[in-house]
Amino acid sequence: MSRIYKLLDAAAWRAAQAAGAFSGSAVDARDGFIHFSDAAQAQETARLHFQGAADLVLLTVDADALGPGLQWEASRGGALFPHLYGALPVAAVIAWRAVELDADGVPQLGPLT
Repeated sequence: MSRIYKLLDAAAWRAAQAAGAFSGSAVDARDGFIHFSDAAQAQETARLHFQGAADLVLLTVDADALGPGLQWEASRGGALFPHLYGALPVAAVIAWRAVELDADGVPQLGPLT
């Protein structure tokens, strides 16, 4: 199973659980796809885009369950990032957990596999 990761506001995750799918954040909507990171990219994504954001959760997603809507496309520094064109079904989320911030307000994701 290939795993990808998504940081989002805990309230958005609760709403997605109730609806059965996550349609994306405002940034996702603006860009036309849901942004994800792989294990090697996630901590830098947290630092660059979520510093100071409180009440975050980290989703671990089964990338293989997302089908052809998941595309790996060049982004930061030319690295390939997973982008989902369509909603994220809650059933594809294999785990989620709250994320703590360090003293500088950077979300700390810990080891990801």
